[in-house]
Amino acid sequence: MKKNIFLLLLITIVSISCKSKEKKAAPAQKKEAQLIITPIEHATAVLTYKDVTIFIDPTGNAAAFANFSAPNYVFITDIHGDHLNVKTLESLDLSKTTIVAPKAVTDKLPEGIAKEIIIINNGEEKTFGVLKAEAIPMYNLRKEALKFHTKGRGNGYVFTIDNQRIYFSGDTEDIPEMRALKNIDKAFVCMNLPYTMTVESAADAVLEFKPKEVFPYHYRGTGGLSDVAKFKSLVNLGNPNIKVVQLNWYPNQK
Repeated sequence: MKKNIFLLLLITIVSISCKSKEKKAAPAQKKEAQLIITPIEHATAVLTYKDVTIFIDPTGNAAAFANFSAPNYVFITDIHGDHLNVKTLESLDLSKTTIVAPKAVTDKLPEGIAKEIIIINNGEEKTFGVLKAEAIPMYNLRKEALKFHTKGRGNGYVFTIDNQRIYFSGDTEDIPEMRALKNIDKAFVCMNLPYTMTVESAADAVLEFKPKEVFPYHYRGTGGLSDVAKFKSLVNLGNPNIKVVQLNWYPNQK
């Protein structure tokens, strides 16, 4: 009888001890916020980080942005229709949005289109909460292409967010300012003729400024889509440590 009582007490003590340990188990770790970059089409992308949403060159149908919160910031690179589309901007909820763009762009924006419009020109830096933006020149070098993008009109951007430096080239050739970039984690580099540059020029520039990752974007020209597979081969041949990432920028392209 005494043995049975002893065993019963022992089982009870072990059971209480196990439950106590379960209660003291460490709470589940919260998943840290990550910077997410979503391609929309051609030059248009969405960046999300924590509760901040950033649209880059929003163009096209507003339905393409239906899965995103209204943007905190809209960055525009240039005046051409594949970067600045007033109809698209007017179709979005920009009542709490700051539009950031070079003066050539802001001059074309209707009054009251957004909560705030801020001018940023080549060489300037501005901080917006968790985001720092640097305006990088974008322009053509080839004589036959100078008419497309003059120096000083449009901006490329280097964004610093989530301890990462992300470069969007805008419409440019392999200019010295691109080649001089430092410590770029992700580079979105254009390549389309006749408006910007060849895949060879783009690859050569990338091999000089050495981003950790490079994303070909804005690669539809008058002759169709540029050969991004060749771009990848050239980059990997020159520096296998640079990761080339191919996103789907042309979901409706056959």
